[in-house]
Amino acid sequence: MRDDSLEKVALPSYAPGVQTRANTSRGKLSRGLRVVLAGTLSLVALQSLGLSTQLWREETITVPLRAQEWLRTCELLDVPPGPPPDFHDRALSDRFVDGTMPTFIMNATIWTGGDNGMEVLKGDLILDGGLISRIWPGGADSHVLDRYNNLAFIDAQGKWVSPGIVDLHSHMGVDSSPSLKGGSDTNSRKGPVLPWLRALDGLNTRDDAMMLSISGGLTTVLVLPGSANAIGGQGAVIKLRHTADRAPTGMLLESPYEKNTTIYDPSKYFRYRQMKHACGENPDRVYSGTRMDTAWAFRQAYDHARQLKEKQDAFCSKARKGQWDGLGEYPEDLQWEALVDVLRGRVKVQTHCYETVDLDDLVRITNEFKFSIAAFHHAHETYLVPDTLKSAYGKPPGVALFANHARYKRESYRGSEFAPRVLADNGLQVVMKSDHPVLNSRHLLYEAQQAHYYGLPHNLALAAVTSTPATIMGQNHRIGYVKEGYDADIVLWDSHPLALGATPQQVWIDGIPQLDAPFVVSKPASLQDVPPTPNFDKEMKETLKYDGLPPLEPKPSLKRTVVFTNVSSVHLRDAHGVKAVASASANSALSHIVVVRDGKVACVDVHSPRACRAHLDDDTEHIDLSSGAIAPGLTSAGSALGVQEIDQEMSTQDGYVFDPLTGSVPAIAGGSGVLMRAADGLQFGTRDALLAYRSGVTAGIVAPLTRGFVSGLNTMFSTGARHKLEEGAVVQPVGAVHVALHPGKSASVSTQVAALRNLLLGDTTGEMGKAFAKVKMGKLPLVVEVSSADIIASVIGLKADAEEALGNPIRVTLFGATEAHLLAKELAAANIGVVLAPVRPFPSSWEERRILPGPPLSEQSSLSLLLAHGVKVGMGTTDKADARNARFDVAWASLESGGKISALDAFSLATSNVEELLGVASDGEGDLVATAGGDLLSFSSKVVAVISPRRGVVDIM
Repeated sequence: MRDDSLEKVALPSYAPGVQTRANTSRGKLSRGLRVVLAGTLSLVALQSLGLSTQLWREETITVPLRAQEWLRTCELLDVPPGPPPDFHDRALSDRFVDGTMPTFIMNATIWTGGDNGMEVLKGDLILDGGLISRIWPGGADSHVLDRYNNLAFIDAQGKWVSPGIVDLHSHMGVDSSPSLKGGSDTNSRKGPVLPWLRALDGLNTRDDAMMLSISGGLTTVLVLPGSANAIGGQGAVIKLRHTADRAPTGMLLESPYEKNTTIYDPSKYFRYRQMKHACGENPDRVYSGTRMDTAWAFRQAYDHARQLKEKQDAFCSKARKGQWDGLGEYPEDLQWEALVDVLRGRVKVQTHCYETVDLDDLVRITNEFKFSIAAFHHAHETYLVPDTLKSAYGKPPGVALFANHARYKRESYRGSEFAPRVLADNGLQVVMKSDHPVLNSRHLLYEAQQAHYYGLPHNLALAAVTSTPATIMGQNHRIGYVKEGYDADIVLWDSHPLALGATPQQVWIDGIPQLDAPFVVSKPASLQDVPPTPNFDKEMKETLKYDGLPPLEPKPSLKRTVVFTNVSSVHLRDAHGVKAVASASANSALSHIVVVRDGKVACVDVHSPRACRAHLDDDTEHIDLSSGAIAPGLTSAGSALGVQEIDQEMSTQDGYVFDPLTGSVPAIAGGSGVLMRAADGLQFGTRDALLAYRSGVTAGIVAPLTRGFVSGLNTMFSTGARHKLEEGAVVQPVGAVHVALHPGKSASVSTQVAALRNLLLGDTTGEMGKAFAKVKMGKLPLVVEVSSADIIASVIGLKADAEEALGNPIRVTLFGATEAHLLAKELAAANIGVVLAPVRPFPSSWEERRILPGPPLSEQSSLSLLLAHGVKVGMGTTDKADARNARFDVAWASLESGGKISALDAFSLATSNVEELLGVASDGEGDLVATAGGDLLSFSSKVVAVISPRRGVVDIM
């Protein structure tokens, strides 16, 4: 909505009334005018109307009462968007808080964002007045600080300083955490076109996610309405620092004109606004329409805005000439003024759009109505049609992407990890965004790290969460860069920002430190360098060749014997877990040779090249790992991997089981005693499973999907298998029985616990009875999906009661267990294991609100605290697209622990521990993964082969 500040604009005044004017014989306005009825006109006022004082032949005209106001309005229509040219002359930020101490940061490595992200300075900088007041490449002279009486000193010790992270797409504050009824103001259901709505009017400043996101380096967020509408309303650009007024308005990056005119004169420069558009499935679903309906809604809305704009322009053209007769009132409509301003180039259009057909629709509409799109968001198919984007009106839109989050609906099925690189190669602006709370924006930087891993140049990867989103928002004059005169929103990192697990040591917003006593983990010095990345040229070309769906099926080596050379370390599985066989750290001068025959490791040459010669023959393939490694394949658990292809397409998945606690189960299925088996609904060859396999996650454990109390029996399967009947495809048909205890279901928590008590202590028939008979004997683990510490306490008590009544121990594992850290001591004493999922917690719901966030907000994480108390812990995930990232999750946990979690411990989290906790018996025959350029836990390595003893093959990637 335009700011109500017109009365502050000084324009010539005149008295309205009935006036006469003289015309020339040609019918044009003459140089004469006189007042007939009331009021007088000054010479200046007459000239402002395009008239003079020389009389010729008289004609009566009427000057409207609001003429002066309307002329001011007309003048404001020509005010350009963006900052005034003297913006950086300011000595004080408009967001400066009185009493803020200046901060001097010395010995920093500064990524400024300049020179297309290539500029890096080593030196000092000072934050003062809410601004980056001064930067000294090479270091400041001591005398320049003499004028400061009170100064905070920070020695960066050579570590990296970057601009604060900027999120171009978030619903923080309108889709609040924890999620509660009535707490979502993301979407309106009042119609497909609603440009008059504003996210600011629904912004909840009490959102628990705000402080968490600051702890990840986030400083500025574009809060957008949701995607339920073709035009959903206006976004709000906020800083996450809580302000003294504790109100949404105080969080705005730029205060409204009526609150602060020290920076912007609204009669000269107009601040950019943000508008949310959406196309494709989302608005279609809400209004039961089609893509054709949505496209028409856009065209109809913009045609209305165009007509209003043309009426305004015609009015102003006549008003400026003094042609008031019959002109009527200035044409305006508060509901449509923002969309008219889109046509005037004063609103940044942020568009939710996935598929080629929708991208093409919107591009054609921009050319029809002559407006620009700032960025396409989500945009999973943009990398396939860069030329379509380049044909948009005005200039090519930027593209705001996820790094890995895809295949959750049809629109995202062709999403690719190589999209950021492909788009950048085509000269398009790339942004990594969170869509918070879809992804936890605390870890938005992780999206940039993954984009860099898969080929986006380092300068553009870091720019993708700083300077590029700032530019696309029209705010690159004050945020997104470390430059003198810019807002003092910066982050001091414990490692290079693109290094896995990079964590803020401190975050400043408006020059104010945001972290109280941050906990800083000691990390290897090598993490201060730009991470080297693997070469994915072949995979990227294959992706484009196959229109986003390249073949992912593994290709077995045609040789019986495969020899891996230049191996830096070897970790193998046995019946007891993971063991180190050879390590470069033990003797870095040696590289090793590993010989694999018929899918099994036949020899590891630790001492000399001759040791393995007896295992070689003519039928041999050699693979150089270039200081790579061989390690156990990881196991994914917790997501729908293996029983689901596309989340939102029921035809592509096993579906959800009947729940005997909340509804009747058909007798033909077994009635209330039925217990479903995940093995019966397994799907092989899904893209998420194959991507996981190619990323070193060679097995998955999945339980039947449930929305209720009973889930069923889990199973373990090979992610690389072609079908269920293939040798080794189903590793173990049944592992454990799963139930879920959550508040908010149709049955109360106490009812759910009572049902579980009856299953453990009462008599149950059918498959349910058989399974729980094994649970009671301690032969089959009981896996309880639970989050709340209060419900976990009930589970601990129930286990104790059952063991006393049964006279023997039973095996219980908690899954999810967000609040388990609150009962770490009690869980250890009860011998209850925990599979954390996700391992980096987020307060999504009320039962998950008491998280232990880990560094820099707390010394311990849930993972490290549970391990410290002796609880057996496994690592799980809740999103099947994230299964492929298990290796990074494990490595991140190890880095975050400050050395307390060793490589062996880290491997165990996603192998032997999670398998044991979920009822899978290890035979020591698990798959192995060969990586080139580093070990499996390295951000620089690439999986090149999978060694499968069960299937007797080596798959080459």
